[in-house]
Amino acid sequence: MSDLLSGAVEAAAGLSVHGADAVDRSAPASTRDALVNAGVPAKLADKDPTLWGPDAEAEAKVRLGWVDTHRQSRELLPQLAELTAELADLDHVVLAGMGGSSLAPEVIARTLGKQLTVLDTTDPGQVRAALADRLERTVVVVASKSGSTVETDSHRRAYWQAFLDAGMTEAEAGRHFVIVTDPGSPLEATAAEMGAFTVLADPNVGGRYSALTAFGLVPSALVGVEVAELLDQADELSRSLGGDRDNPGLALGAALGAAATMGRDKVALISDGTGIDGLGDWAEQLIAESTGKAGVGILPVVVESPQSPGATGADVLTVTYGGALAAGDVPGGGANPDVAVNGPLGAQFLTWEYATAIAGVVLGIDPFNQPNVTESKENTNKILASGPPAETPSFTEGAIEVYAPQGHPGDLAGVLRWLSDGLGDDGYLAVMAYLDRFADADAARLRPALAGASGRPVTFGWGPRFLHSTGQYHKGGPQVGGYLQLTGAVTEDLPVPGKPYTFGELQAAQAAGDRQALAGRERPLVRLHLTDRSAGVAQLLDAVGALRA
Repeated sequence: MSDLLSGAVEAAAGLSVHGADAVDRSAPASTRDALVNAGVPAKLADKDPTLWGPDAEAEAKVRLGWVDTHRQSRELLPQLAELTAELADLDHVVLAGMGGSSLAPEVIARTLGKQLTVLDTTDPGQVRAALADRLERTVVVVASKSGSTVETDSHRRAYWQAFLDAGMTEAEAGRHFVIVTDPGSPLEATAAEMGAFTVLADPNVGGRYSALTAFGLVPSALVGVEVAELLDQADELSRSLGGDRDNPGLALGAALGAAATMGRDKVALISDGTGIDGLGDWAEQLIAESTGKAGVGILPVVVESPQSPGATGADVLTVTYGGALAAGDVPGGGANPDVAVNGPLGAQFLTWEYATAIAGVVLGIDPFNQPNVTESKENTNKILASGPPAETPSFTEGAIEVYAPQGHPGDLAGVLRWLSDGLGDDGYLAVMAYLDRFADADAARLRPALAGASGRPVTFGWGPRFLHSTGQYHKGGPQVGGYLQLTGAVTEDLPVPGKPYTFGELQAAQAAGDRQALAGRERPLVRLHLTDRSAGVAQLLDAVGALRA
């Protein structure tokens, strides 16, 4: 019998964590006992900002609202009901947001079978396709805590212009927008100028912890989700957070922290197929951006299935997630993971947030800041102002221009092999695709293919979406990564209204800005530019396949 099935189960409010005690027992000393002896569970439930040390205290004081935001968010329910009724004729909901402002609503909609168009890209083809879809029936939720996120501002501008071009007056166009932002942000003032509906979020909750705030609830309510049920599920779970026993969040956090301190600092996140869809993508941002800093961190790797390459490994903690288990169900869906987390979605959100904060205590880092996220942003702004850097490909093979460091092999397969071989026993490979995640969806097949070929953990992120997620870990976490950036030719660009650049130029600047940030860390970095996207992806998959042969 596996440790998962024979070990203790931590359960509360219909959410269970299997296997965490076995992970903790494998450590030289119990991480959980140390946390309990220090009174950490009760302190976190009471929002004690001192848990992460004096350097983190000021940040923590204004970032612990997530602990009970599910209760504060009940005040939004009348406003959400009124908003949903007012906009009942606008049945195509587009969410323009990045990172924490988009990932939780996407999970909620996917899990509950609702249609939500998430626009978290600067790819002109993907933006153009969204603008062309049922425009007259569209309501755009523009979500940004700071109100200055360049991608979200660009989406707002594009939709505003599209509504006007369709013959709407400014007053009519304003009705097609709902703005979600923090009080006092620049976006709040912009919303008033537009005549848009505005919902203010809890300013004491950071973006990646905002699943049960207005950022998660507004778009979810508009697509027909009974959001009060999510709040109820979290509220029931929250009663366990201060306890030393029967505390699933504590068990999961101790397991994550214990594993990382013993060298198992990669976490494979895998759905067990029991009804929660896409939680791994949300947890990826939460874990990577919260823990990947000061040279330490936990790298989340979203894996397609328990059978996919990268699901296991000597430095990998395998964690499955899913809905509540019925009597007789096997946790992990037969995948035999190290840890299985099962329960209702609202409880899942709060459990993972709490566990991530606990892991931060174990690792000795501030789980609420993101000190390296601004690097790529600043580089992007400089490139937009001065123009892109001049670059010449190392060589061209078929539909792919290869940009590689000096001393590289002279063929595509050789470059890929060089990149994989340079990862070492503790490294990982990050595939960063500045492409259209729908039209170029086959690019995601590179993750399992490269994991199988390299034998190392491989992450996959759509740019610039991943910059608000694993992008922090790439720069602030352990410097053991290799980076494969994919860019693609733009055949039909799209202007950003009111700005001196196009979406294609913004996308290219973001890719170049991130390359500059990564290049300074002297890690293996290769850029592949697809002069024909479809042909280039197919060629690349063939080249990776040849590595495995």
